Amino acid sequence: MSSPLKLLFICSRNKWRSRTAEEIYRAFPGYEARSAGTEPSARIRVTAGKLGWADIVFVMERKHATYLRTKFADAIAGKRVVCLDIADGPGFMDPELIATLKSALREHVDVPD
Repeated sequence: MSSPLKLLFICSRNKWRSRTAEEIYRAFPGYEARSAGTEPSARIRVTAGKLGWADIVFVMERKHATYLRTKFADAIAGKRVVCLDIADGPGFMDPELIATLKSALREHVDVPD
């Protein structure tokens, strides 16, 4: 059995978007997921260690990718960083947010039903 694909989801405060994405993949076979935020007020802050753990890093907005390139250039060197272009909006586990995340993720990874 191959090891699971490790997905790291990044947004600003790690309250809605990245947490929802992590939750979607919580029990999905073949994947492990974690989430973090870029802001000082984030529930869980992104670190070089979290970035090093991940096989693919998904950011919700371009500003998050810019932040990673600026603050963690070494940690993301050679990593696949994908911008999903999902603006802040609906709250944690909101059905609209879940649908938007699944749609954006579908071209990059398998998506739970």
